[in-house]
Amino acid sequence: MRADSIEHLRRFFGYDAFRGVQSSVVDRVLAGQRTLAVMPTGAGKSLTYQLPSVMLDGTCIVVSPLIALMHDQLRAAEAVGIRAATLTSVDDNRAETIERFRAGALDLLYIAPERASGEGFRNLLTQAPLSLFAIDEAHCVSEWGHDFRPDYRLLRPLLDRFPEVPRLALTATADAHTRADILEQLGIPEDGLIVAGFDRPNIRYHIAPRENTTRQIIDVVAENPGPGIVYAQTRKGVEQLAEKLAAETGRPVLPYHAGLDPEVRRRNQARFVASEDMVVVATVAFGMGIDKPDVRFVAHAGLPKSIEAYYQETGRAGRDGDPSVAHLFWGADDFARARQRIGEVEPARQPGERARLTALGALVETAGCRRRILLKHFGEDAPETCGNCDNCLNPPAAIDASVTAQKFLSAVFRTGMLYGVGYIEGILTGVSSERSLMNGHEKLSVFGIVDGDEVAMLKPVSRALLLRDALRTNEHGGLEFGPEARPILKGEAKLELVLPPKRERRRRGAKGSVPNPVGNPLFEALRAKRREIAQETGLPPYVIFHDSVLRDMAMVRPASLAALGQLSGVGARKLDAYGQDFLDVIRQF
Repeated sequence: MRADSIEHLRRFFGYDAFRGVQSSVVDRVLAGQRTLAVMPTGAGKSLTYQLPSVMLDGTCIVVSPLIALMHDQLRAAEAVGIRAATLTSVDDNRAETIERFRAGALDLLYIAPERASGEGFRNLLTQAPLSLFAIDEAHCVSEWGHDFRPDYRLLRPLLDRFPEVPRLALTATADAHTRADILEQLGIPEDGLIVAGFDRPNIRYHIAPRENTTRQIIDVVAENPGPGIVYAQTRKGVEQLAEKLAAETGRPVLPYHAGLDPEVRRRNQARFVASEDMVVVATVAFGMGIDKPDVRFVAHAGLPKSIEAYYQETGRAGRDGDPSVAHLFWGADDFARARQRIGEVEPARQPGERARLTALGALVETAGCRRRILLKHFGEDAPETCGNCDNCLNPPAAIDASVTAQKFLSAVFRTGMLYGVGYIEGILTGVSSERSLMNGHEKLSVFGIVDGDEVAMLKPVSRALLLRDALRTNEHGGLEFGPEARPILKGEAKLELVLPPKRERRRRGAKGSVPNPVGNPLFEALRAKRREIAQETGLPPYVIFHDSVLRDMAMVRPASLAALGQLSGVGARKLDAYGQDFLDVIRQF
């Protein structure tokens, strides 16, 4: 490691040491090498190009997929004293930015892949020295990735035009196949791959079947103060859930989806980024452009597209390292719809999509450690238990429900594979109706063969059969056999059922949900000062200082600027800009 790396790290970012693989990545960049760094969200990916940008001659070109993300990163870079700019379609200072670039007055220039791949931009880059190409969200370059962006495939000619400029690709979510594709597409050698661990130990994973989704998510919001993201699967679902959460929780709640007016979307996103307690209900389009480290919870009101998508979406929680939670509520109909979508894609992609869905099924159905399944999916060894997921904290019971499954499948078969779950349950439990009488189904051997405690197993059994593709729903909502039905029906395959323990509701802000010393007068006064500065400067509160820095201030109570400057996360620029304001608050206590 170059000796001046730590000096610059302290001066700009206020840290005395690198985290994880940051130092290895920075060393390669400073040595002029090409690198792909796979680092989990919250591991400090942006630092690995921001720090070299102030240590090397020339401008670092950062290719980033979303304008909102660029503007968030721009604010954060400028706050620590890095000379940065964006060159996007919504910027009205493009001419000024180009002049700053030509004059060598920029450390960082953020650009979208659509502009970066154009001939005009390539010509512009010949007019000033370049220090580095940084390709953020690099999984977008791969057709195997879950967020493929065709414009990322056009970056190679730009990079190859400047072969002497080091290139750094960054992503949080890439399995082995996707990593190999990124290396090839961006011209990075195999020995340039650095993979950090995928584990996010501060995130607690909870996964449960949907029962009353709105009530389940209201409970999550009530238990978790601080900013949160709730993902719904449709625009209508977003609107309805946002309205109900706002009415039931008393928290500020805003919707976000592509159907909203662009100005409303921009305003809602800006309000969320600046907030310390807002909940945004959104489609999955929201979040990739959010560089907000203090999100305390993420909740899914339905199944994500893949484990990669789930990992990335839940990874938007707790990027500051503080405890956070991720809740997923799923239904068997999610899997039925997903299988339908797979049938509509081109045949060559179907095996991969089916494998992704099977992996998701294993994650939601397991009685074991959730984190272990996540980490193994990314090729990482993991202990049997993590101590911070629902199954590890409160182990569920697993029972053999094969006999009940056989009864259910028999009833589906004997009624002609025409009816939905509710009707089949009625036949099995002997509920007489006009329809069952008219159809003659009350004379079937399966009528009324389920009673007692077994009745409660029918809904989870039907859900498990749909999840495993033993049952499918047709276009009229009727159940029919899937390819996994016959092995279960013939006793060649078992159906194990996971029975989650009854979940106790906790009151809002229950002890242990957030590590902040809420109620500590000094800490609250420091947060109030941060809010005041944020409003004056137009910056989100977390850009001023993270909660962890305010906690340190409240605990250490530095009495001078020099002492304040020794706290982790207090760089020279922030010390000069805000130090005296926070010292004045501390002196009052």
